Amino acid sequence: MPSVKFVFRTQQKDKDGLCPLYIRLIQNRQSKFISTGVKALPSQWDEKNHKLKKNFKNSTRVNAMLAKKIADAAGTIADTERKHKTVSARRLKEAVKGKDCLPFFKYSDEKLEKLKSNYSVNTYDVYRSQLKKFKEYVNDDNLMFDDITVGLLQDYMLYRNQKFGNNKTTQKLSMIVLSMMFKNAQKEGLIEETLYPFKNLELQVEPSKRQFLTEAQFNQLREAKFTTKSKAELYRDLFMFSVSAGGLRFSDVVTLTWDNFNEQEQIIRKEIEKTGRIHAFKIGKTALEIIEKYRTLGKSKGNFIFPAIKNADFHLLSEEKRNSLVGSCNTICGQHLRELGKKLKFPFSLTFHLSRHTFATMALNKGMRIEYVSKLLDHRNISTTQIYAKIVNDELNKAVDAYVI
Repeated sequence: MPSVKFVFRTQQKDKDGLCPLYIRLIQNRQSKFISTGVKALPSQWDEKNHKLKKNFKNSTRVNAMLAKKIADAAGTIADTERKHKTVSARRLKEAVKGKDCLPFFKYSDEKLEKLKSNYSVNTYDVYRSQLKKFKEYVNDDNLMFDDITVGLLQDYMLYRNQKFGNNKTTQKLSMIVLSMMFKNAQKEGLIEETLYPFKNLELQVEPSKRQFLTEAQFNQLREAKFTTKSKAELYRDLFMFSVSAGGLRFSDVVTLTWDNFNEQEQIIRKEIEKTGRIHAFKIGKTALEIIEKYRTLGKSKGNFIFPAIKNADFHLLSEEKRNSLVGSCNTICGQHLRELGKKLKFPFSLTFHLSRHTFATMALNKGMRIEYVSKLLDHRNISTTQIYAKIVNDELNKAVDAYVI
């Protein structure tokens, strides 16, 4: 026989100290919760008699409404049990809530597809991947929005940490698309505004630890020797090019064409893949030497400067296929750089993104103004660049401790 009772959720207290009241259904040891839409202070709820105290505004009227809600729920459950020999807690909940019981994954998949044109291919793929991982964890295609509780989300983050080693920052990122779907459903009036477990979820970010190459390590990389026609040499050159070209990202380096390079003024002008903004900047001596090294491969209009991607019809492909090619190339680059870093005995894993950190810290160490570094990195906000300034200051403090009497 199903159990139907009120549950006052003090652990879901909002910023005003109000807690939501739910109807809890228990069937075959499975619990399902239905929001009543009522919120009250803990001092206004009579736990023994399962009703609101007199200090709650209009308590008599609201208690009558609540009594009707639970009586209707009990009646609906009894009718459902008479029609079906076996009935689950979910089915009972659906019978009580009707159309308000919204399937999370069905809604999210359809919503993400509608919003696809608003996102870059990479962002869309990340959101879709996060939804897929959550679905695999709960193993329930019919999960409802109000089945997603603070406890479920906490268990999921713990699972991501224990099984995959996800740190706090990655765990927080895994919540973004889930939270986004709740907000969209609320804006569309499909779920109640009180139904938002993320406000009671503690999400933290790991302190940022940005690695970079010192000038000595960069010179080690420059002097590394390779066998003839080694792919590792190409990716080493791309890394060095980025350091000398304002920390240009991998996707922008491998898609540089001769049209993007003004040889006379020694300026790169390109639409940045990540932001879509046009970025124009002068490149350094090392970058110019690397361009000269690859000039013999053919300086033709539309041709890539570097032979990392060899698809002649690249610019005719869909955005999705272009991103896939760049992603595959980036994976290969990462493999070669990691091996090279091990060979040179660097105390960290060498990745292409460290070229960006290396440019910033080198430029600041050599006295470049932070505003200029921010402009070259194409940061929208200088506060992002200030992270590198802190790194430089920390390194300076260590030098003082080590060498100043």
